[in-house]
Amino acid sequence: MKRLLPLALISSLFFACSGSKSDDKAAAPTDSAVVAPAKVLPTEIADSKYSDIGKKSLEALSSGNIDAYMSAFADNAVYVWNNGDSLAGKAAITAYWKKRRSEVIDSISFPNQIWLAVKVNEPQTPAHLPGIWALSWHATLAKYKTGKHMMQWMHADWHFDANDKIDRVIQFLDRVPINAASKK
Repeated sequence: MKRLLPLALISSLFFACSGSKSDDKAAAPTDSAVVAPAKVLPTEIADSKYSDIGKKSLEALSSGNIDAYMSAFADNAVYVWNNGDSLAGKAAITAYWKKRRSEVIDSISFPNQIWLAVKVNEPQTPAHLPGIWALSWHATLAKYKTGKHMMQWMHADWHFDANDKIDRVIQFLDRVPINAASKK
């Protein structure tokens, strides 16, 4: 009997809730009803066009077309590596990659790419930039002018300005295999 009492209580609640008909007048909103504004999410999925811009940029870098690679960048772009090194300005980034591709790297490719475009509405810290980011993960295969090869997995964060230009790249990599492959 004790076991049947909770079961009877649950089933009576179920039938009471499922069998009740709502009054149309009670369900209809009134003029005085206040609708709460939708809560802004801290981050949300962004348009995949930003991932496409990043993919096309890597294709251009892989082909050695630095001008096409840099066409996606804003004039005030900053390129940052996880070790603290950085380049400021489109001209400096262009000069770096032109020299790197002509004097150091013979060929480079970026297979196994994964991209995620996100819109950051509320940065986690004041130092983080709000706005559109394209996050990428990929293998990097490079043959250096030394004849040596390098492979490693890299991650890069690409930030876009209001004109859909890349104004910041943060690249996470390991310098050890790069330095080893580029030494004669």
